[in-house]
Amino acid sequence: MASPMRSLLADPDRYLQSFRLFLERSTEHQCMQEFVERQLPDVIASIGNGKSTINVLSVGGGAGEMDLQILSKIRARYPGVTINNDVIEPSADQISKYKERVAQASNLENIKFTWHRETAHEYESRMNAEKKTKKWDFIHMIQMLYYVKDVPATIRYFHSLLESQAKLLIILVSGKSGWETLWKKYGSSFPLEDLCTYVSSADLPRMLDAAGLKYQLHELPSHMDITSCFIDGDKDGELLLDFLTETLDFAKTAPPELKHQLMEELRKPGCSEIRDGKVFFNNNLSVIVIEP
Repeated sequence: MASPMRSLLADPDRYLQSFRLFLERSTEHQCMQEFVERQLPDVIASIGNGKSTINVLSVGGGAGEMDLQILSKIRARYPGVTINNDVIEPSADQISKYKERVAQASNLENIKFTWHRETAHEYESRMNAEKKTKKWDFIHMIQMLYYVKDVPATIRYFHSLLESQAKLLIILVSGKSGWETLWKKYGSSFPLEDLCTYVSSADLPRMLDAAGLKYQLHELPSHMDITSCFIDGDKDGELLLDFLTETLDFAKTAPPELKHQLMEELRKPGCSEIRDGKVFFNNNLSVIVIEP
């Protein structure tokens, strides 16, 4: 009898291990970097017009890898302007990695960093309690909407903080990705325990239209090598399965029938593509840029 399944987020260390392996095995950051290089300059083209200070808010900034790339583009577009970069991030481990990254970077003059160790919801509650509404020129939420209780309310709140020329940028998994197939089919079997909800770019237009918001959508092709998931007892494969299902020790605790079905599903064209004997999971992302 398999032991009961638990959410991967119940073990922050294993979650971070699996997340780092996911970044290693996938083109997640590469496809975001390509977006930052090619398309972000147009997105930020007018956020700082006529300003001597640009205020940037990173919601769920993680270890800062993407944040610093975004900031370098803003700095290139508005040389000499002071950039205030505030980061909301609940993980102390991620914040300390972010601070290390900032300490090692050479081109961050004119950028001031402030870290808030809290969730998006805690930030909102604190600001409301202090009766503060700080306005921002650019807000981004990269791969973080899965960890909020009320997605439409979270988007509405941060959208309300935009200056008149500002933009809100959201990156999350595409409605055309393997995640969509996997989670629509098996999400109800995973032990999310309120810590995580599945949301993709397929869900956002409905929410944004309901809120009367103007937005553009961009698709980013990405994949992840999950070949090791099919090798019995492979430690990396087990970690990736944990990440795919948000389940702690999925390989050991999932009911055999669920595990069998999920492994079959992962090989199918709705989830993955098989090339040169390797299995590549469809990790496509979407970028949604919301106007003020």
